Amino acid sequence: MIQAFAFYLFAGLMILSAGLTITARNPVHSVLWLILAFFNAAGLMLLLGAEFIAMLLVIVYVGAVAVLFLFVVMMLDIDFAELRAGFTKYLGIGSVLAVALAAEIVIAVAVHAAGPIELGNRMGPTPATISNVQAIGELLYSRYLYVFEAAGLVLLVAMIGAIVLTHRTRRDDRAQNASRQIARRPEEATRLVNQPVGVGVEL
Repeated sequence: MIQAFAFYLFAGLMILSAGLTITARNPVHSVLWLILAFFNAAGLMLLLGAEFIAMLLVIVYVGAVAVLFLFVVMMLDIDFAELRAGFTKYLGIGSVLAVALAAEIVIAVAVHAAGPIELGNRMGPTPATISNVQAIGELLYSRYLYVFEAAGLVLLVAMIGAIVLTHRTRRDDRAQNASRQIARRPEEATRLVNQPVGVGVEL
């Protein structure tokens, strides 16, 4: 009984937060509702016994991706009136995508109502004595070790490329010369003037 209550609670809050993510007028509020949706999805994963995916949702998506979205949205100068004005421009393709997603949901519900799908023969057997995280770790660092290292290498190259593009030299950039500022003497930077009353300042 408590499992069914927890499932409907997490599922209802996730659907509600997902809808508020789309309908919120403020992008900052949309990101906050998205974070709530990720937390509820992590709760559903825990109910299914997939604690590794739940940790990924909390650590990676909430702790990194959603927070990055939040900082980017807060740092950008977004014109909300312009965003709302362009809604009708993409109404056609948005409607097509909405119909396609609704059709997929209907098909999934119909397949689920037809009966359970037997996946026992295609699933990797996991001993009952170890957890899912330990089983994934043993498989990841043994059979798929080279693929895992290649993925890390690709991410490293992407990070180096982003740093290089960010710190490239620009011709119109006026960089600060700290050593020149420190070596400057006070008499070169200031000038004492006994300004008489009623006379303007000469620049």
